[in-house]
Amino acid sequence: MLLVLDVGNTNTTLGVYDGHALLNSWRLTSERQRTIDEYGIMCRTLLQLAGVEFTAIQSIAISSVVPPLDFTLQKMAETYFQVNPLFVRASNSGLPILYEDPLEVGADRIVNSVAALNKYGSPCVVVDFGTATTFDAISVAGEYLGGIICPGIQISADALFRHAARLRNTQIRRPDRVIGVNTTGSVQSGLYYGYVGLVDGILARMLAELGPGARIVATGGLAPLIGRGSQFIENVDPDLTLEGLRIIHDRNTSHQELGRA
Repeated sequence: MLLVLDVGNTNTTLGVYDGHALLNSWRLTSERQRTIDEYGIMCRTLLQLAGVEFTAIQSIAISSVVPPLDFTLQKMAETYFQVNPLFVRASNSGLPILYEDPLEVGADRIVNSVAALNKYGSPCVVVDFGTATTFDAISVAGEYLGGIICPGIQISADALFRHAARLRNTQIRRPDRVIGVNTTGSVQSGLYYGYVGLVDGILARMLAELGPGARIVATGGLAPLIGRGSQFIENVDPDLTLEGLRIIHDRNTSHQELGRA
């Protein structure tokens, strides 16, 4: 079995695969102060709750955009699972990356692009609603072209509430009407429709550059909410990142087995 971890600045998503089947997944808060033992106990406990023996884990694949945690996760995998984990890099993804410096592309963006290319074909665009909202473009030839990074909707909301003393912290949701008749409704409308407008405005410009036929797929915590309001997002795939980790792991395992043959 394969344990996969996507470590973001706000959330860490974990999943366990039996072959190509995702058996279970979890979304937790990312904590940079967690120790090797805390991560190990947490992973073992989640597996136990899912009815999976930790001894069944034969491989671990990790995408991380929090470099200070990489050593902790490396040691956790070695100590609690006796596994040398695969950390996703541009060099081991199997995806042609046309960024000026491929090392600058976040591991989460790489695994999303690999999964979208595999599941939805090319050309395509991946929108990931995380701490930042990222837009990643894959060419018709299956190459990673680049993308766009902008503040996530929660960051935007937090900044608004922090700097506007009279505005109360408000749940991000789709309001019943566009024109708010109270402060809460006005803020919700601004956050929701303002962000949908941002997303669709960027996608319209990306599609104009990519040409016709590009598929749009969204992932991340708020993808279902924003995806429902977008005129361009066709698919919402909550497990896209985990699937990309599995695909990259399988590619590297196959290459290792060919090398030993």
